Amino acid sequence: MPRRDYEDDPYAPVANSLVPAASTIVVDDDGRVLLQRRTDNRMWALPGGRMEIGESIGECAIRETLEETGIEVEIVGVVGTYTNPRHVFAYDDGEVRQEFSICLLAHPTGGTLRTSDESFEVAWFRAADTDDLQMVPSIRKRIDDWRAGHGPVVR
Repeated sequence: MPRRDYEDDPYAPVANSLVPAASTIVVDDDGRVLLQRRTDNRMWALPGGRMEIGESIGECAIRETLEETGIEVEIVGVVGTYTNPRHVFAYDDGEVRQEFSICLLAHPTGGTLRTSDESFEVAWFRAADTDDLQMVPSIRKRIDDWRAGHGPVVR
């Protein structure tokens, strides 16, 4: 289901839903961050998605990361909570979702890098190499927050 992001846009549609979601900053032993290039907007993004009934926010982050990238992870921290009411996602089915996302920090534990139906490219990047990648402002903010608060995580 394609979507369009609106952030601080006076012409954005009015939200009609609020759904808990998780995104994940996965950092490997070399300090690289895992990103996927989305099929709906062709921009780079963190793995993540909506929380399902019966799972915790951490389980959501783990599941979404595996589904979207093929990488298994363990959660090791919290990057931030993102609830900007002026950031909405408009979907083709008429849903307009207000942002409500918790970004978690994770470390890879296994799996094999692969794309999904939501991505056509998945790759590891050094933090500085993400500066020139095309991504929506809310994803850029999460990466910047991680870089400012955590720096490269090396185990």
